Amino acid sequence: MTTYSSGGSMDVKGVQGTISFDGDWITITKKELGQQARHFRIRAADVTGTRLKPGTRLFHGYVQFLLPGSPAATESKSLLAGGRPPQSDPHSLSIRHSANGAAASLVAAVEQARG
Repeated sequence: MTTYSSGGSMDVKGVQGTISFDGDWITITKKELGQQARHFRIRAADVTGTRLKPGTRLFHGYVQFLLPGSPAATESKSLLAGGRPPQSDPHSLSIRHSANGAAASLVAAVEQARG
């Protein structure tokens, strides 16, 4: 699900969080049960790569942004995690199958913005 706010930013609702992109900055907001929301801001120009694993009807997928000096989070091999990075990774967010199109649009916009 992609929504556009009045400022022209893109928002993708993920599992326990959202990703927003305003053309320059990516904001990943994660909210775990019983905890305060955590916000992680990344400048699009600093992103060196993106990873998108589409969700399926059985397993969630994810969006991940790669940054210089930060190794990509590894995918968990457990059956419950379904091959996603851990929730503690600040540069990724799990997505549902219904958000695949919105996530692909957001990743394309970030790729275009980073040049």
